[in-house]
Amino acid sequence: MSNIPKDLNRELVESLPDTGAVVMVNLLRFRKTALDGNGSGWDAYSRYGKADRPLLKKVGGIILWAGHVEGVALGDLGDGRWDFLVLVHYPSKAKFLEMMTSEDYQVINKDRESGVEDHIILAADQSYSKFII
Repeated sequence: MSNIPKDLNRELVESLPDTGAVVMVNLLRFRKTALDGNGSGWDAYSRYGKADRPLLKKVGGIILWAGHVEGVALGDLGDGRWDFLVLVHYPSKAKFLEMMTSEDYQVINKDRESGVEDHIILAADQSYSKFII
């Protein structure tokens, strides 16, 4: 049974120019209780995050920054809310897709889906960075 994220916009990512590094901006909203009943949404996502680190390393990905969202500093969020934000650097869009569609990822994705109510990933090319990767 395939556990590739059902809302992975593979066609869009494949259509983008793949000229080098990409940062994936992850916005997450957690469930109060994980769907599998094993703790909170945060607990399930934490299990996923621990299992995801070796997969990231395998494709050359690195977590640049992660943190809990405290509130909207500019603009109007409307009715939405985000609980957590993660910036992940991949050497290419192809490497991102390689990880997301791998059999190993399908095994761990169940914890991500159990824990998150909503998860958006924005693909951003690099215009400027102080990071040397």
